[in-house]
Amino acid sequence: MMTQPEFAMVETNGIRLRVALAGKGPLIVLVHGWPESWYSWRHQIGALADAGYRVAAPDVRGYGGSDKPQPIEAYSIKEITADIAGLIEALGEKQAILIGHDWGAPIVWNTSLLFPQKVRAVAGLSVPFTGRGPAPRIELFRNIYKDRFFYQIYFQEPGVAEKELEADVRTSLKKIYYWISGEGVKTAPKLNKGPDAKLLDGLSEPVTLPAWLTPDDLDHYTGEFQQSGFRGPLNRYRNSHLDFAQLADIAGRRIEQPVAFIVGSLDPVLAFFPGVDLVAMMRENVADLRLVRTIEGAGHWVQQERPTEVNTALLEFLKGLG
Repeated sequence: MMTQPEFAMVETNGIRLRVALAGKGPLIVLVHGWPESWYSWRHQIGALADAGYRVAAPDVRGYGGSDKPQPIEAYSIKEITADIAGLIEALGEKQAILIGHDWGAPIVWNTSLLFPQKVRAVAGLSVPFTGRGPAPRIELFRNIYKDRFFYQIYFQEPGVAEKELEADVRTSLKKIYYWISGEGVKTAPKLNKGPDAKLLDGLSEPVTLPAWLTPDDLDHYTGEFQQSGFRGPLNRYRNSHLDFAQLADIAGRRIEQPVAFIVGSLDPVLAFFPGVDLVAMMRENVADLRLVRTIEGAGHWVQQERPTEVNTALLEFLKGLG
């Protein structure tokens, strides 16, 4: 049964975040990815609270019940990491353990570098820490995907993806969640779309939802995005150049805090790093890699697809912190 958290509107970094809260003890902040919400952590909140932690799962700015500033640059890495650092302070704590999934992973990796004194330990799900890189990510992707569709390139023009995804929010989310889930990766035909395609072109709509995503879960997400729209969430992808500039001061810096990395064996994010030993790459960029866990058969939504295994891994990491 899902733990019902309490909700609070918390002021941080000049905006207000809606935060799901549960438990007492050392603070853990859970940072979701795209296109998700605090609800993506529904299976972790209770498990972590029961283990003796105070858990805070915000809707990232632009999502759900949190504020949704209009400007694209309001979604830069500097702003969003400052939201998380400010949230720790607003909750009356000096430090927190950060856990992030998908976009939440780069957010927590970079919060630990930009606000090191506020972060006790950090865990990333799905997206490894690879450092700043030699150029803005979007330029690397433009190079790799010159003559093929790539979703992050498609997201760059404001209004285009919003129009497509908001036309039928429930169907859009259903297709996206299935597309990169373990079930979708195993069964859907491999897509090879031209550069002028849209995101949903060719994506399978499952006849029945995977067991980990109930109709009620899909209804919850649908309601959130019908209310919030996709502009804020998509703006995160439109800050590649600004992020690159804002992270110049920490380029090449290693994460010093204890680190965990958890990924599904079928996560398509792994395909972004063909032939690369991700663990070796992580070891170059972090000083203290305590735990690496690959969840066999899981896709991108790893903490929703395999909550028991993810919770076991997280609790093992937390226990090791003493």
